Amino acid sequence: MNQLEIQNLHVAVEGKEILKGLNLIVPVGEVHAIMGPNGSGKSTLASTILGHPKYEVTAGDILWKGESLLDMDTDVRAKKGIFLAFQYPQEIYGVSVTNFLRMAMTERFGKTPSFAEFSKELKVWLELLEITPEFAKRYLNEGFSGGEKKRNEILQMGMLKPEMAIMDETDSGLDIDALKIVARGVNMLRGKEYGSLVITHYQRLLDYIIPDYVHILMDGRIVKTGDKMLALTLEEQGYDWVREEAQI
Repeated sequence: MNQLEIQNLHVAVEGKEILKGLNLIVPVGEVHAIMGPNGSGKSTLASTILGHPKYEVTAGDILWKGESLLDMDTDVRAKKGIFLAFQYPQEIYGVSVTNFLRMAMTERFGKTPSFAEFSKELKVWLELLEITPEFAKRYLNEGFSGGEKKRNEILQMGMLKPEMAIMDETDSGLDIDALKIVARGVNMLRGKEYGSLVITHYQRLLDYIIPDYVHILMDGRIVKTGDKMLALTLEEQGYDWVREEAQI
């Protein structure tokens, strides 16, 4: 089955265990949200899925379409259709947004897109995300505002068309107008060939990207799952009742 499956995942950073037996299944075609307090392991999960070397998997497995990802380099995971929208995108001096996208698409799809095809697709996404054409000529993330960096992440996602997108607090630092634009880009891809794991602190993002399921991550594991109403309950009541219920 086309799905991301995380089995009993234990992850340590510099010898400290962060994820402590996390289980999760996200099928392609569904949007799942993960919420949780600071330090619960949300960003650790995102980075581990894409294979960041800082995060050591000490037990368990991460399967993509039934195949373990653990022995694969990050670029191989990306070529297989997994995408990570970073919480803090890095600046890359000397590489324009346009050149980066063309190189990334060549790696993702196994061939260099023609100039006409690339330009047509780029125009669609620039307009959707309300980005000026001059933006694509700038060096990647250099001098970008926080909102521009996040829109650029969604632009990359739109052009690369991943089957599974991991969004690590993409809404962090966005005002309401930018949030709506970012959500518009995510929803544009939504469908049976696209799945997403949306990691967020705030319920407000889920007003615009309606999740199929909401999971609460605490103390390194999923302790509760529900629908969008679970996020609304967290907004109203906080996490104390979840801690009590999970005996954490």
